[in-house]
Amino acid sequence: MTRTAHKCLALALGIATLVTAGATAAAQPAGVSPAKRLRQDVEAIHALGVSGVQARVIAPDGSGTVATSGTADLTTGRPVRSDGYFRMASTAKTLVATVTLQLEAEGALSLDDTVEHWLPGTVRGKGNDGRRITVRQLLQHTSGIHDDLPGYTTPKEYYEQRDDVHRPGELVARAMEHAPDFRPGKGWAYSNTGYVLLQMIIQKATGHPAHEEIQNRVLRPLGLEGTRWVGLSPTLPRPHARAYQFFGPGSRVDVTRQVPMDQEILAWVTTTQDENDFFRALLGGRLLPPRHLAEMKQTVPVNEEFQKPWPGGRYGLGLAERPLSCGGTYWSHEGGDGGYVTLNGVTEDGRRSAVVSMSEARGDTMEHILEQEEAASALIDRALCAGGSGTP
Repeated sequence: MTRTAHKCLALALGIATLVTAGATAAAQPAGVSPAKRLRQDVEAIHALGVSGVQARVIAPDGSGTVATSGTADLTTGRPVRSDGYFRMASTAKTLVATVTLQLEAEGALSLDDTVEHWLPGTVRGKGNDGRRITVRQLLQHTSGIHDDLPGYTTPKEYYEQRDDVHRPGELVARAMEHAPDFRPGKGWAYSNTGYVLLQMIIQKATGHPAHEEIQNRVLRPLGLEGTRWVGLSPTLPRPHARAYQFFGPGSRVDVTRQVPMDQEILAWVTTTQDENDFFRALLGGRLLPPRHLAEMKQTVPVNEEFQKPWPGGRYGLGLAERPLSCGGTYWSHEGGDGGYVTLNGVTEDGRRSAVVSMSEARGDTMEHILEQEEAASALIDRALCAGGSGTP
């Protein structure tokens, strides 16, 4: 789903680790304060070999608890800051989905519009047919469009590709070289390409780039000044932790510098405070009319690959539904890009939320990928369960 093997799994199989993590969370000794529990959880992630970790939990009364562990720079040893920026990555899909639903509420587009209606001739070839794919299916990853985004899996590939610029039309054209994974509406498979098409539709419907609509419709009204669109800049605002990719023993590479692969969706940077505030506002009903928020939360089962590590996993319109060990479910959308891996979660009522951002992706083996995902998922689960169950 993004640029490395770890990032694909962090956004795919990684979503499915909460059941295992939930069992760990349930075993947490009673009487441990939320602040101490959060410190223990970030330290447990760091102990896996993740260079830097920052986490923030917001309670229903608006008070926050933060914890950090590790270092922001393996060369200097400077500490991780709890206000450090990181790449938002695929969490920005929820921003795109929010704007799309706002436009639907205003009558500017319909979830039942076809891709062909907005982007004539764009989705064609190899059995792909934009006349049969709807906006809703793009949002929900049920379009069947095969994903084929550029990516690096070795240090050599990273250095070769880190300054490459990819335009939306090019990214879609790559996908059109493949047959669909299934007929539209007849399956579920995570597709970044579907969200590239959504950003193109937003621009066609509004006359403005998707990032401008996100800024004007979501970030500015909420006062989220820590969430910024960096365009084709290969760097992040300060402060930020250096981002590392673990390719295997003796091969840990600083991958902080890289041009965002998709400059509209993947060019956002944010903070744990802003990410918490966004999800709380969304689930709290401050960004969408009730009917459209309910539409966003109409989920479908994920595919069989996801069901194995995440039984019962479901996906709505740019929003994932995940089980809690204390009962019920919560809402989230994790992201991973350029060494940054972030998990988040918010309860059904939008009153309790948590975000954990890690500045190293341990993507060399499936074991390391799942260990990191499970530890981060356990942190989210414990943080949200501290206030009781999520969705009844």
